Amino acid sequence: MAGSEGLVSVDYEVSGRVQGVFFRKYTQSEAKRLGLVGWVRNTSHGTVQGQAQGPAARVRELQEWLRKIGSPQSRISRAEFTNEKEIAALEHTDFQIRK
Repeated sequence: MAGSEGLVSVDYEVSGRVQGVFFRKYTQSEAKRLGLVGWVRNTSHGTVQGQAQGPAARVRELQEWLRKIGSPQSRISRAEFTNEKEIAALEHTDFQIRK
């Protein structure tokens, strides 16, 4: 399919007031709305991290959401994205909240 956009995978970590404000639940909901797969979890140092996979344009939409919107009570100070790469196939079947 000429001109079709490929699949990408990206890891993320979001800092700020992102724990105890339903950030993981809202991230899962937004990712599913965009048709993405991957995971999200709280870290022991107060951030939220995860991985998102899907069509590049949709992954970019989630990145923007993680940077600027988040859950209603969150306050995002920084969102970092690493290990962005093209993938041949999705490595997850859905978008999970990990404990």
